[in-house]
Amino acid sequence: MAAETCSRVAIVNFQEVLVDTNSTQKGEGLRFHIEKDATAVSYLDKYQEGSKIKWHNAILGTTGTTLILSALISNASDNNKQSLLIGGASMILVNFLVARTLEITNESNLLKAVEEYNKRNLPRIYFGPGNDGSRDPSNRSPYVKLEKGWSF
Repeated sequence: MAAETCSRVAIVNFQEVLVDTNSTQKGEGLRFHIEKDATAVSYLDKYQEGSKIKWHNAILGTTGTTLILSALISNASDNNKQSLLIGGASMILVNFLVARTLEITNESNLLKAVEEYNKRNLPRIYFGPGNDGSRDPSNRSPYVKLEKGWSF
């Protein structure tokens, strides 16, 4: 995961630009280009705010781990140990799923920032969801994009 974050690149004017200068400044590599557009900057700021460390995730993870460790260490009955293990594992799992969902949802803010910039400014920024340059015009290899839509 860390290697993905630190090595994400965007193509600007046929040159690779490092998107994340480090793990605490996600998206900052694009700020120089995006700051020309106020709407794009607002999405970038929203993305950076959403990518900060959330203390409630750390607390829930620590609490879940503490429950599991206390189940392993305690001399309680089997039912109590099992309750502590299930409760701790459930807490860790729910915390992970919620944190991952929020992280993926927050990525859309970065994509929106790039889209807003590209609507009104040149040179274009090519930043695909796969971060592989697949939207780069110099890359002629075929790719498939699948989307799910809901209609009522």
